[in-house]
Amino acid sequence: MVETTKFTATGRRKEAVARIRLFPGKGQIIVNHKMLNEYFIRETDRIIIRQPLEMTNSMNKYDIYADVRGGGLAGQAGAVRLGIARVLSSIDASLKEALRKGGFLTRDPRMKERKKYGRKGARKRFQWTKR
Repeated sequence: MVETTKFTATGRRKEAVARIRLFPGKGQIIVNHKMLNEYFIRETDRIIIRQPLEMTNSMNKYDIYADVRGGGLAGQAGAVRLGIARVLSSIDASLKEALRKGGFLTRDPRMKERKKYGRKGARKRFQWTKR
């Protein structure tokens, strides 16, 4: 059995975690056993995912399989983008600087703020009445 070269990386954004597997191929992107267009309905999410591939001119060089869990679709798209950027930088070290300049290798640290006791949400307070 001949083993094909497989590269893996993990991307995270908000509560979403994406495990990325990359194989030499024709440019297929499969997310949770569905084609990219079926899983991510919004065009902006699809554009976000393709950004590191377009920057490195490797759109039709690799097949990408992503397993994404947690969060919403926007967070999942960001997690997949980070994972793709990480796996591309591990394949070719010369791409790392370009991906870093594009901001694709930086994990977005923004998380949802927790709800505080005595309040309706993270910051909203109950309405104050004078009488």
